[in-house]
Amino acid sequence: MSVVKNVPEIEPWKRRLYLPAYNIGVAAHYAGTSPQTVGYWFYGGGDLGPALPGKEQRKPLTYLQLIELAFVATFRRLGVSLQRIRKAREYAATNLNSEYPFVELRWKTEGTHMLLDLIGIEEDIELKKLIVADQYGQLGWEKLVGDRFVQFDYINGLALIWHVAGRESPVIIDPRIAFGAPTIRGIATWVVKGRWEAKETVQDIKDDFGLTNEEIKYAFRFEGVPVAT
Repeated sequence: MSVVKNVPEIEPWKRRLYLPAYNIGVAAHYAGTSPQTVGYWFYGGGDLGPALPGKEQRKPLTYLQLIELAFVATFRRLGVSLQRIRKAREYAATNLNSEYPFVELRWKTEGTHMLLDLIGIEEDIELKKLIVADQYGQLGWEKLVGDRFVQFDYINGLALIWHVAGRESPVIIDPRIAFGAPTIRGIATWVVKGRWEAKETVQDIKDDFGLTNEEIKYAFRFEGVPVAT
C-alpha cells in the first residue's frame, strides 16, 4: 500500500518573489542607475556573459532580481569592476548553493570570508579592495556595503523588506504588500501621486488613507511630485 505524503503548499507571498513585476526603467530608478546599464548587466558582458544571468528577454524583473540589481549598483558606485562583481557572485552562488546570492542574509555575514577564499585562489587587487582589514585582522565588509545592507530587513534569510528611499523614509518595497509596489503603511506611493494628479487635496488623501502630512510628503518626494505639504 503506497503512502501519500502531504507536501506543504508554497505560501502565496513566496511565489511573488519570482513573479515579473518591475520593468527595467522602474528597476533602474529604484537602484539609482540607468535602464541601459541595467540591460547590460542582465544581457551584456561580452564573452564573459552577464553579471546577473538568468533573466528572460522582454520580461520584467522579479523581486529577487531587483534586489540583486540594487547590490550590483552599490558595488559599481564603490568602483568595483563588473568583471570582479561577476566573479564574486559566481563564487558566492557556488558556495551558498543559491540562485540569488546577493539576496541571502548569509552574504552579509559570510561574504568577506568567501572573498578571502577567492583571493587565495585568484590574486586580484580589485577583489582585495572589497575587504578592509585593521591591525587586529577584523574585516570591514560592512564599511563598504553597510549602507545598502541597512536598507534591508532580513526575514527567513532573505532581504525581504527594502527601505528603498533610506531608513529615514517610510517608503518600503515588500513583495508581500501591494504586489511589491513601493508603499507607505500599505498604500502604494503611485496611488497617492494619482490622487494628487486627480486634483484631490492633501486633506482628502489624509482622510481616505489615514496618512500623515509627513508621510504624504515622503510619497510625493519618492514619486517625483514637486509640491510641498
